[in-house]
Amino acid sequence: MAEVKQTKEQQRIHIEVVKQMVTLSTSGFGLVAALAWNNLIQELVNNYIKRWLPGNSGIISLLIYALVVTILAVFVTLQLSRLSQKLQKQSEK
Repeated sequence: MAEVKQTKEQQRIHIEVVKQMVTLSTSGFGLVAALAWNNLIQELVNNYIKRWLPGNSGIISLLIYALVVTILAVFVTLQLSRLSQKLQKQSEK
C-alpha cells in the first residue's frame, strides 16, 4: 500500500514538473515572439510613418508605436479569451 501511495505521489510530482516546464517554455517562446513583433512594429514606424512626421518627431513616433502595440495586445488578448471560453463551454457539454 505504501508503494502505491509513493507511486501516485511520484506521478503527481512528475505531472506538476511537466506542467511547469510547459508553462516556462510557453512563456519563453511568448517573450521571443513579443520581441520579434516589437522589432517589426518599430521598423514599420521608423520606415513608413516617421518620414511623414516633422524632423524631431521622436515623441509622436513613440506614441504611434505604443498605440499600435496596445491595439495589437488588446486584439490578441480578446481573441484568445473568446477561444478559451468557447473551448471551456465545449468541454462542459
